[in-house]
Amino acid sequence: MMSQPIRVYNTLTRTKERFEPPADHHVRIYACGVTPYAEAHIGHARPALIWSVIRKYLEARGYRVTLVQNFTDVDDKIIDRARAEGEEPLRLAARFSQQYLDAMRRLGIEDADRYPRVSEHIPDIVEMIETLVEKGFAYVVDGDVFYDVTRFPEYGKLSGQRLDELMAGTRFEADERKRNPMDFALWKAAKPGEPAWDSPWGPGRPGWHIECSAMSLKYLGNHIDFHGGGLDLVFPHHENEIAQSEAYTGRPPFVRYWVHNGLIKMGAEKMSKSLGNVVSVEALLERHPAELIRFYLLNTHYRSPLEFSDEAFEDARRGWRRLATAVAELRRFMAEHGLPRSGAEEQAPADDEPAADPGAALRSPIDPDALAPQLDEAGRLFAEAVAQTPARFDAAMADDFNTALAIAALFDLARAVNGYRQHLARRGAGVNEAEAAVLQGAEAVFTRLGGEMLGVVPPEDAAERAAADGAADERLVAALIELVLEVRQEARAAKNWAVADRIRARLQELGVVIEDTPEGTRWKKAEDA
Repeated sequence: MMSQPIRVYNTLTRTKERFEPPADHHVRIYACGVTPYAEAHIGHARPALIWSVIRKYLEARGYRVTLVQNFTDVDDKIIDRARAEGEEPLRLAARFSQQYLDAMRRLGIEDADRYPRVSEHIPDIVEMIETLVEKGFAYVVDGDVFYDVTRFPEYGKLSGQRLDELMAGTRFEADERKRNPMDFALWKAAKPGEPAWDSPWGPGRPGWHIECSAMSLKYLGNHIDFHGGGLDLVFPHHENEIAQSEAYTGRPPFVRYWVHNGLIKMGAEKMSKSLGNVVSVEALLERHPAELIRFYLLNTHYRSPLEFSDEAFEDARRGWRRLATAVAELRRFMAEHGLPRSGAEEQAPADDEPAADPGAALRSPIDPDALAPQLDEAGRLFAEAVAQTPARFDAAMADDFNTALAIAALFDLARAVNGYRQHLARRGAGVNEAEAAVLQGAEAVFTRLGGEMLGVVPPEDAAERAAADGAADERLVAALIELVLEVRQEARAAKNWAVADRIRARLQELGVVIEDTPEGTRWKKAEDA
């Protein structure tokens, strides 16, 4: 087990708390899934990717993890679209559920341990509602069943809202059959043309909130470790889950840590299917490698909002190519010197077999002190950088799963790799055993942390292609800068200092530093300055 404690921002307490693992070291996670009535979009990919990475990180820390993610395949939106398209609602939901799974797999997101569907858990939902009615937390009206929020004194504790203020601020037209305007439906009486199931209150279908409570309790039990979802689910969905689940079990807390991801926006609007401003995962995958899409999503902390635009995505591409190119050049250098990739011969365990050493990825692959006698000063500094990267990565992930900071640690290693590789190339005379070990260690860090855990470092062939694409772009950029500098030099020769200074200033704004020397004008990128 790593020494670095994991701290998680808990929406319930609005603080970053130390994660206290369960006694059996079995971490149970429930992530609210999709309502499958349209194609999966990048807003769906973000939470799926976040929980996939968190699961792998927790497993690397030595925990056993069970991840459950539901499909809400009984919903008004599904019914409305099915009616419009002349398709049976459950068939439409099944079709889009499969499309979602296919898209996530193409992104390299491993399947959850279970994908329960509402339609397959009606008896569990009915039993839970029956218990809530018997306990006096719910009441029946004309075949509908409502939850009485006034019976749960802590209602509003997740969202930080008071019940009296919520009721006073209610703007929608209240159902006069409800005892209170904030009461919510647990069961809806059947309507013509809608899917329905038998129940003690007559044919109908479940309300939205009770579905997740019943399925999470069935597969993970009470006191779930992490419950995840988008920030837009805090109220009313997750607030209502707490109320009905803790009333049902009588043993709070239903969830120990509530974890919510920020939303993806298109401009000022939240990305959503209902608004029609979505970017589908399939469309992105047609144009971009999965590793780039993952980099774009993970290079912002999960709790922060993420704005999608062509410009933002292009910025992500440039950063990702720098990382991919550094790894590709390292692997090429190793191949030229006959160095096998560290662990390349090792056989990966079968899917049902645990890794021999699950914590290895978060430990240094080399001992810099043992290698130091065979290394020059540059080699010793590089060995320290390689050895420290897993610890820096671990510290970033332990700090509320900060994937952006973890990627920054990989970028620092990439810069160190570039410098050391160039140092060895200038020196010539091949590499000794210690230098080979350090290079192999760096490649192992990129593969284990950037590849296997985050999925942002491409495999060998894909990294070569990314490097080649990046090199072509770099050549074009360099040619354009040289052309601009020719124009600037002509302006200087004509003593048109205003134009020359304007060109210099604009290039600097674009991240290009100009240096006028007696031998001529030189330029470099600000990031290399």
